[in-house]
Formats: sequence, structure tokens, C-alpha cells
Amino acid sequence: MVVCAVRRRLLSSSSSSSCGAWARLLQRQSRGCVYSSIHGFNQEEIREKLQAFPGGSIDLLKQDSGIAVLTINNPSRMNAFSGSMMVDLEERVSQLESWTDGKGLIVQGAAGTFCSGSDLNAVRAISNPQDGMKMCMFMQNALTRLLRLPLISVALVEGRALGGGAELTTACDFRLMASGSVIQFVHKHMGLVPGWGGAARLVHIVGSQNALRLLGGALKVDPELGLQVGLADGVLEVSQTEQGAGTLLQQADDWLGRYTKGPVPVIQAVKKVVLSGRELPLSEALRTEKDVFGTVWGGPANLQALASKSKHK
Repeated sequence: MVVCAVRRRLLSSSSSSSCGAWARLLQRQSRGCVYSSIHGFNQEEIREKLQAFPGGSIDLLKQDSGIAVLTINNPSRMNAFSGSMMVDLEERVSQLESWTDGKGLIVQGAAGTFCSGSDLNAVRAISNPQDGMKMCMFMQNALTRLLRLPLISVALVEGRALGGGAELTTACDFRLMASGSVIQFVHKHMGLVPGWGGAARLVHIVGSQNALRLLGGALKVDPELGLQVGLADGVLEVSQTEQGAGTLLQQADDWLGRYTKGPVPVIQAVKKVVLSGRELPLSEALRTEKDVFGTVWGGPANLQALASKSKHK
């Protein structure tokens, strides 16, 4: 059975007392990853197939602030995912899983647009159902691991997020939309439904009725509609006097900083208890919360706060 990096990351990032809780979380859903060899999934086989379709890159910048920036970089194809970029994404997620100093993550697209989904050249080449299913499993694994990182994440949506790009936004904890941007689940127009986990995540974010509207209508979600249905968590204005991309990234960094200010163990613990609450039944989530609480109770940040009486500040 494939042992995924997320399993190792979650079990090693908590103290021994919390390992049982994380083990319950992972065992319940038969993963670290969603799929393994017991589902007929051979990760190395699909990696090799995807690497045959090169182009673009997934770039990762880890900042001293504890906030990393992940950039979808394939501007000539509207930042569509080539096969090699899918592999890049999985590798960057592995790097983030082992980043002990991380607190937050911004996911953005290069050159003024977010991501237009899959590169159609690669899609046409793997259009048989067997390879399509393997690509689907590979991307579901990668994006599920992305969402489960012990980092608070935000998708910075500039320009268009289409198809798989719209699905990618749902693999972040938050979504910020630049003025004039659009998120659109265009799968219906391609004779498809989401396959990278986007539909399941969308239901959790906006509810089943709104998800049906967005998927069934292939609606163009602008910032106003995004706020209305709960898909967007904020709208960023593009400055007319400064360079737009840099300004938006700084705004996103500042916005995320509200939730990542504090010691790394505490911020990561916050993400872990929310993750367990989202994915586990109540009784198991409560036990997990107790175990994670035990990793920070009496820790340096807790003792410093008690000494300074910061509770009422």
C-alpha cells in the first residue's frame, strides 16, 4: 500500500498523544492519500504518463514570515495544467508537508490569471477512460493533501479560474477574488463533471443547492456572486497606480496574516482541529481536539501568554 506523505506528516507533526487521533482520521478515510494500490492506483505509473506532457511549472516560494506562495506558471496556456505540472504540484505539496516553520499558503496564478484547468493537449492524449481515471485519482490525492496541510491557505484569484482551476480554489481554506475576476465550473460545457474533488469540496463550501446552481448552470461567479454564495471570502481591488500583481499578492499576504499571526505550533494546531472538525464525526473530532490541545497546553506560547496575562488584551 502506498504510504502518502500526508500520512507521515500528520502523524509526525503531533505529539505521541495525538497520534491516535490522527491515525483515526487517516484510517477512517483509507488514506493519507484518498487512493492507493488497494484502489488499483499506481502513483509511479501515472507520474510517468503525466511527465510525457511537459510545459509550465509549479513554483514554490517559502518566506521567512511562515507564509509560502505557490504559483501556477504556464502563461502561454492561461496557466493550464500540463501533465508535468500535475507532478510538480504533488512534489510541491510534499515539500510543504515537511515544512516545519510554515503557517500559511497563498496559491496564485502567473501573469494576471489564475488557472484554466487541464491543458487540452494532455487531455486529448489521455482521453481513454482508464488513463482519465488515473489522472483523476492522482489530482484528487494531490489536492486533498493540499487542503489537509497544517497551513491556513488562501487562493488568490486574479483573471479567470476555469474548470480544474475552479476546483483548485476549493482546495484552499479561503478564496480572495480580485475585482474583475471570475470563477467558473465549465465542466458541463466539456461534457464532464468535476473530477479533481471540486464538486465534493464545493458542496461543503456553498451548500448543495448553490453547488447545483454553479455546476448545473456553469455560472460565471464574479466577486459579487462569490460573496453572496460564500465561495469568496473577500474582494481585492487592483490599484490603478501601482503594479497590479505585486499589489494583489501583498494584499493577500496582509489578509492572511490576520489569521497566521502567532507561534507556528499554535497556528498549525488551529488548522488541525478545524480539519478534524470538518472531516470526522463529532465524537472523534472531540477526541482529536483534546489530543491537539495537549500538544500546546503548557507549551512555550501558552506559558508566555499566562505570564503576560494576554487573555484580556
